Amino acid sequence: MLQMIIANRLRDGAVVFLAPGESWELAIAAGAVLENPEEATRLFAVAKRHETECQVVDPTLIDVEIKDGTLRPTA
Repeated sequence: MLQMIIANRLRDGAVVFLAPGESWELAIAAGAVLENPEEATRLFAVAKRHETECQVVDPTLIDVEIKDGTLRPTA
């Protein structure tokens, strides 16, 4: 199952996606697609650290799929 980490940016409330370089991006296509639980756990810890640093609020793992070449949330 593919997953991504989303959150809301604290300064303006925008939905953001955790990117491979551990930065937050506005575009879902720029987000890190996580294929294994170990990577999801590692990056979720990064997201929680960013929450304590007041960069984002409410980081969440979501399930995603790639359909017709486009990355989409499944729920």
